[in-house]
Amino acid sequence: MAAPPRFPGGKSVDVSPANWSGPAALGRPMCVNGTPWILYLLEECVDNVWEYCSVVIGLVSMFCFLLSTLPQVYEAYRNGKVEEAMSFGFLFFLFSGDVTSFAGCYLTSQLPIQTVTVVFYIFTDVILISQFLYYKIKNSSSRKSPGLKWLCSMWCVAATLVLLALPKLIIDNSANLDPQSPAASKSVEITGYICGYLASVFYLCSRLPQLYKNFRRQSTEGTSYLLFALAMMGNGTYGLSVIVVLPALKGSKQTFIIKHLAWLIGSLGVLLLDFFVTAQFIMYRKNHPAKSKTLLSVPEVEPLLCEEEELSVL
Repeated sequence: MAAPPRFPGGKSVDVSPANWSGPAALGRPMCVNGTPWILYLLEECVDNVWEYCSVVIGLVSMFCFLLSTLPQVYEAYRNGKVEEAMSFGFLFFLFSGDVTSFAGCYLTSQLPIQTVTVVFYIFTDVILISQFLYYKIKNSSSRKSPGLKWLCSMWCVAATLVLLALPKLIIDNSANLDPQSPAASKSVEITGYICGYLASVFYLCSRLPQLYKNFRRQSTEGTSYLLFALAMMGNGTYGLSVIVVLPALKGSKQTFIIKHLAWLIGSLGVLLLDFFVTAQFIMYRKNHPAKSKTLLSVPEVEPLLCEEEELSVL
């Protein structure tokens, strides 16, 4: 599921000062030749076709990631066997990657829409982990606890309220902060990029436990392929959005690539691993989990008639 971070990674394009007008004292300067809807939504001045294509492809990438976890949420609800199909390591590393992505997003002063988007990713991770724990406890216990469903529901409601309030609190806090010294600002930015590399490592590690679990079960039953298909589309379009903008850059292309290197490594690395996941879905598409095979292959050893009935028949 996803590339580090699963939003367009703070992509910014060098824009000529000629495209901006209006005194700074009156508020945010206006972008004369830019695309209005992009300026309003992303606060980015886009005045050529390369930048425009990059933004549109980046939004497609974001949309794919927003939808990627929803099919798995439904699949887990439908079959109730998520703990048998999903690896907890996959969910844990995915959640860790999104949290560190959020830290990088905040520390490098990304756009508000990116902050809100990564918070949504964390919310879907919480739903997936809650489902995993709920069905694991429910299916492993001989007695169904009536308080289990209530506890999980309250956990999801509390997490939802916190995550809904978090973006506004962070954005308001960022707006009220005093300008930092150049040295402190540079240190915070470096910390943000370190978080980006950590997120890349977490996302790459997330696929390995799931690949191993699929191999051990010789089955992908219980997991939704749309989870990985949409992640592949998101990772592919993210990388494309970074590459497409290169011809329009007025600054150093090398510097631009270096700033996005963490996200590109994670994006392309996860994309490669998802091809292996796809191969597993193809190879194991007709297979059932080993437990199901054992139950289906148990021979009928009990006689149709007990000994007493057999003697009475004779």
